[in-house]
Amino acid sequence: MTDLLGAGLAWLDQQRERFLARPVIYRRPAVGGLPAQEVTVPATVGRTVFRLEMGMGAVERVEARDYLITAAHLVALGLPQRGDRVVEEAGGQRHTYEVLAPGREPPWRWSDPDRRTYRIHTKLLTTETIP
Repeated sequence: MTDLLGAGLAWLDQQRERFLARPVIYRRPAVGGLPAQEVTVPATVGRTVFRLEMGMGAVERVEARDYLITAAHLVALGLPQRGDRVVEEAGGQRHTYEVLAPGREPPWRWSDPDRRTYRIHTKLLTTETIP
């Protein structure tokens, strides 16, 4: 029997990548003697709002910029890691984001039940004008 819902999710993911994605550079800095690595991948921009309990009834709201990236595009680098970088160019500017999430939240999650797409949480590091 065909998994109709699974096939539908795969089709939707293809459409997301085809019509809602933009090219970004996913970069893993050099660590422990390993060289830096980078790959250009299509990514869809999203956001996640985190609610952090600060104690004494105080709650802090933190918003992260997310990148939805098909896992197959990052297979050469392995799983996303805290400290990786995502570089996005738009409107004559280059924005660099660090992969991380607030508090003890994981820096990425699966975006779909079939584990095809990462939802990678980031924080803006730098913005520079492209010469």
